[in-house]
Amino acid sequence: MKSKWINLILIIGLIGLGLFAINVGKVNLTEIDSEIGKTIFYKIRFPRVLAAIFVGSALGSSGVILQGLLQNPLADSYTLGISSGAAFGACLAIYVNIAFGVALPIQILAIVFSYVVIAIVMWLSRVKGTLDSANVILAGIIIGSIFSAGISLLKSLADEDVVEMVYWLMGNLASKPIEKVCVVAVITAIGYFIASRYMEELNILTLGREEAKSVGIAYDFVYRLLLLTAVTLTAFAVSLCGIIGFVGLVVPHLCRIFVGADNRKVLPMSALLGALFLLLADTITRTVLQHEIPVGVLTTMVGGPFFIYIFIMKKR
Repeated sequence: MKSKWINLILIIGLIGLGLFAINVGKVNLTEIDSEIGKTIFYKIRFPRVLAAIFVGSALGSSGVILQGLLQNPLADSYTLGISSGAAFGACLAIYVNIAFGVALPIQILAIVFSYVVIAIVMWLSRVKGTLDSANVILAGIIIGSIFSAGISLLKSLADEDVVEMVYWLMGNLASKPIEKVCVVAVITAIGYFIASRYMEELNILTLGREEAKSVGIAYDFVYRLLLLTAVTLTAFAVSLCGIIGFVGLVVPHLCRIFVGADNRKVLPMSALLGALFLLLADTITRTVLQHEIPVGVLTTMVGGPFFIYIFIMKKR
């Protein structure tokens, strides 16, 4: 019952903040020409608010899945190298577009390289035909480091054109076409639906392979399905807006403080809180601060120290 009331409060807060965010900004829509106001509303603010909600929800949901699968409270898309793969794909597209004048789609390459990374990680982590969580983490760190080095190489090759790469890597929600936002929204909804169907199984998976098999759960199938779901959520979110740190790491921890370790309760709350957190951060970056900064910078500045606080409190 407690989780339902918290979720209701989060929904009300999300709706209220969404309506507020759409109507505020450096330009007052009531004081300008109506046609210009409509353009700003429908092409700039509305897609941006939707992007914040669904990207935040996707990152929060994927964080719950990955932390449950890997049985590691520090697991997120960075741990498995997913974000590094997506970032490499995006930077590669940006570099080729600049250097050779070829119109490679940044979003598609970011998604493709996310799947390339997880395919390599799953291949490396197999032990006698089965997946091992410890090996998944190690393989993810190794592959993520390799792709991070690739990003550094592309940045050095780009020379004075490196600004576009750096800006993308910092994560931002500005100027996102409504069509691409809708794609992420649909993927987020589908991914959340699939994940929610297997949260009870995820609870059992945390007890280990033998315990899961003893109650009739197809361990490898559920593991792969949830892992691919988390990768898909992260890949599409990152491909749209770049690297936004600590949402998938901090938000699930906050939810567990209120509702415990039951993933059936943590998942919906994390999806809502992730959306609310990212929307609030983005609203602050474009309205409160004098000069707008990428929202990924603010989430890292806030999420990093907050996670350190949570980590210290848990050790006591």
